[in-house]
Amino acid sequence: MKQGEIVLGALAPHPPHLVYAENPPQNEPKAECGWEVLRWGYERLRKSLAQRKVDVLIVHSPHWRTMTGTHFLGVEHFKGLSVDPVFPNLFRFHYDLKVDVELSRQIFTEAQGLGLEVQMMTNPDFRIDYGTIISCHLSRPEWDIPIVAISSHGLARYFNMEVMQAVMLKLGQATKVAVEKSGKRAALLASNSLSHRHFVVEPEVPEDMSFEHIQNHSQYLWDMKVLDLMKRGQTQELLEIMPDFTEQAVAETDGGSLTWLLSALDFPTYPAEVHAYGSVIGTGNAIVEWNPHNRQVEWNPHNRQVEWRAQGGAQ
Repeated sequence: MKQGEIVLGALAPHPPHLVYAENPPQNEPKAECGWEVLRWGYERLRKSLAQRKVDVLIVHSPHWRTMTGTHFLGVEHFKGLSVDPVFPNLFRFHYDLKVDVELSRQIFTEAQGLGLEVQMMTNPDFRIDYGTIISCHLSRPEWDIPIVAISSHGLARYFNMEVMQAVMLKLGQATKVAVEKSGKRAALLASNSLSHRHFVVEPEVPEDMSFEHIQNHSQYLWDMKVLDLMKRGQTQELLEIMPDFTEQAVAETDGGSLTWLLSALDFPTYPAEVHAYGSVIGTGNAIVEWNPHNRQVEWNPHNRQVEWRAQGGAQ
């Protein structure tokens, strides 16, 4: 059997506002417009996914929060209604999705072998969290690719960020090994925002963009620092500052999704492609792509663009 591979990794945030603004038939509320820059960023990510010929989407969500250990969906099909508990006026989404249970179990087995506390979620009536749904929908609205959904847990709150990161590093490696053994082409989605301070009052028209901006300047500076490191391929340094970033920008990285992604990608030293950055109710959100076939790309600090070391470019 041919060895599987991770063909794409992405930071894929899950603001329900983006689904609301696109007016898909699955979502009951309808909008006039809104958050176009971020939605255009997702359009660019979709094109990359289509070019990669992906067999499965693997998504790690901070909104499937399990109290003990990491859980994986273990039922082949889920259908139901997902309602955002904070924004039920924006997100009431009828989902119908398929799960790659075989790969879920493979990641489960590899993680268990590394000493992690893991469990398969086999309740057929389980309601899928909106973070998983939104990241998958915005990345592949056709819903024609099976998913693997992975839970997060509260180690950053129960203990500290260092404990959480140690677990996510192992989980990322378990994911990578399982994908390689599976023979499948996988895309990984880290379903989290960056800075996560947000406004507490919603405008009368939610999609009125005259009210939309980052919540404060300091969190914007943090977001730009993180994105700059991604673009430079300095992901190991990003890991080192993650605890400070998470605390000072109240970042959604406390769930471990980004750490898991970087670990599964073996901490890329090639530049990430930032498709878009923008705010949603004051939070900082970025759609960022890592293409492992771009390992021959290097960052050029003089013109803030990338240069090709080898001919042929991205595959």
